[in-house]
Amino acid sequence: MSYSLDSKKIARATDEWLEQRGVTKAEIAEIAYFLQKDYVPDLTMEECLQSVEAVMEKREVQNTILTGIQLDVLAEQGKLSSPLQEMIENDEGLYGCDEILALSIVNVYGSIGLTNFGYVDKIKPGCLKRLNDKNGPTKNTFLDDIVGAIAAAASSRIAHRKQAEKEEKNGM
Repeated sequence: MSYSLDSKKIARATDEWLEQRGVTKAEIAEIAYFLQKDYVPDLTMEECLQSVEAVMEKREVQNTILTGIQLDVLAEQGKLSSPLQEMIENDEGLYGCDEILALSIVNVYGSIGLTNFGYVDKIKPGCLKRLNDKNGPTKNTFLDDIVGAIAAAASSRIAHRKQAEKEEKNGM
């Protein structure tokens, strides 16, 4: 027997869990805008938001969001076994599973997402700075990387779409 969840239920849960963790799609769109504004002069926040929503419609992205948030919540509650509890709770520097999980999102719209992700992971623009705050009320070991990955993928989607528009306009 096959087991399948309703995709609308998963999408709603994804949105709700992000909201509960204090992250909006608009904040993610701001990071995508930050990544593309110098390359797409007429870029709008609406385009960025549409790209974020398109990335977040993908089931593998939803699965990653739900998994990462759940691990962060369990770490906050002290419900993981040691030493995993301490590694996630403290966002251990050599614990790279948070970035690895986020990488499942990064290439959804091509490999440019990898460089975008590395850049935002390093400089922490927008809400990433808040999510990465180790002294904040929530543990976001996974969430900051996931949000950065969604923004990177959305940015990549924009870059690919703009290139296609340019080629179509020039008859290529």
